[in-house]
Amino acid sequence: MTFDPDRALALARETLDIEAAALHGLRERLDARFAQAVTRMLGVRGRVVVMGMGKSGHIGRKIAATLASTGTPAMFVHPAEASHGDLGMIKAVDLVLAISNSGESDELTAILPVLKRLGVPLIAITGGLDSALARHADVVLDSSVTKEACPLNLAPTASTTAQLALGDALAVALLDARGFRAEDFARSHPGGALGRRLLTHVSDVMRTGDAVPRVGPDTPFVDLMREMSAKGLGASAIVDAEGRVLGIFTDGDLRRLVEKGVDLRALTASQVMHPQPRTIRADALAAEAAALMESNRITSVLVVDADGRLCGALNSNDLMRAKVI
Repeated sequence: MTFDPDRALALARETLDIEAAALHGLRERLDARFAQAVTRMLGVRGRVVVMGMGKSGHIGRKIAATLASTGTPAMFVHPAEASHGDLGMIKAVDLVLAISNSGESDELTAILPVLKRLGVPLIAITGGLDSALARHADVVLDSSVTKEACPLNLAPTASTTAQLALGDALAVALLDARGFRAEDFARSHPGGALGRRLLTHVSDVMRTGDAVPRVGPDTPFVDLMREMSAKGLGASAIVDAEGRVLGIFTDGDLRRLVEKGVDLRALTASQVMHPQPRTIRADALAAEAAALMESNRITSVLVVDADGRLCGALNSNDLMRAKVI
């Protein structure tokens, strides 16, 4: 078989056009039944149990995962396995979201009477509006498409795109109704980049105690440099007798003074420090510290308490090690 790059590109564009048209049609058909589905899912005391066979099952697994990660307890149950014991996972307090393009999947229709006897609410996502699934459902969401993107009009393509989009629409409406926030999303994704950015606080990554370089305002310049070198932060805080931050001296400040030819040996910390430096609180998000450094083009920031007393410090390397940046 000879590969034709031009034909492949044409088919790709046609596929996207067909699936885009399917989604546009889906949007135009949305009505009060969608709101009813959201209301029922909001009111469920148990979990949303998503079911589907074949390609619809793959879509169902993704929808269940999206729901669970956005505040709606959900799980996927395979219809065929449900007929062999897994139906015991479903309780009367749950709600079933069943997905089938035809609505006549044997594995799904076999368990519909059992679900009815259990009194489990049933929402259907189907293109078969006169199907067994649609007749048994309490709410039917129409996912029908004019044609599949497959040139043979056989492989589930546009129909599964429509199912997935409807699932995403349900998840978005539900998270909005629940007042779901970015912080809530982060709590269910602690291992991801967003989780690190929204769950990591300055107090989790900052240097504390003796690891924080600090000197008094009258400290000779030589001793200031010894403190900076010993602590390896690339900066040192200058504090008063009560520990309040007066200023900061950084490696960058040193380079600038050397470039000017200043005789540093006779100077004190107060004479070379940068007064009123940028600071941050320990309870701030580490991502805020990263933003502060980026916006002010600095690599270190001092951490202070409510009274301006030094309680920690961190630099960009600390944030990189914590994978905040």
